[in-house]
Amino acid sequence: QVQLVESGGGLVQAGGSLRLSCAASELTFSSYGMSWFRQTPGNEPEFVAAISVGATPYYADSVKGRFTISRDNTKNTVQLQMNSLKPEDTAVYSCAARLHRYSVDYRSFDFWGQGTQVTVSS
Repeated sequence: QVQLVESGGGLVQAGGSLRLSCAASELTFSSYGMSWFRQTPGNEPEFVAAISVGATPYYADSVKGRFTISRDNTKNTVQLQMNSLKPEDTAVYSCAARLHRYSVDYRSFDFWGQGTQVTVSS
């Protein structure tokens, strides 16, 4: 059974940093494009960052220059380093896996994690 498990969320002051991690199991991790989405109550998931099978990163404009996505195929993990956090970054952050290709459309993924809460105080 495929599992994606996020960790690293928490409460941080504006301007601070957090590092999220997503650990995958029971899938050929290197064959999956990985993405991070975030969601606030009443809203659809919002694309944050993605990394392709070939490790090319992609970012939403709102996080470009502040967030960095990376992957470690030896550990089956994808990380999201979040710096210069703002209150508007507050959301539940989830990782998602799509076979062979990355995507920015939350409707096109094969597997999702349960999410981790990130709260940025002003």
